[in-house]
Amino acid sequence: MSQRALRLQLVSDEPDQVLRLARFRQEHPGVIIGEGGFGTWQARIPEANGEIVTTRHTLRELLDRLDRLTAARDGQSGGDPG
Repeated sequence: MSQRALRLQLVSDEPDQVLRLARFRQEHPGVIIGEGGFGTWQARIPEANGEIVTTRHTLRELLDRLDRLTAARDGQSGGDPG
């Protein structure tokens, strides 16, 4: 299966999240988001002393998590970064 076909399969249940993903990528170009294996989504957020890696089952869950992590990193009220 091609990478593009896999991505389409992963978002087939969440077409409304595709625009949200594009917007997040534009706002946070350093964050790498992709297929995490076993039908999951994964993101790597670069940090000064390494990186944060987070994996979720759905794109919506991953983007919700990334919103909290990037808000906390940027010093905004976004909830618990852990």
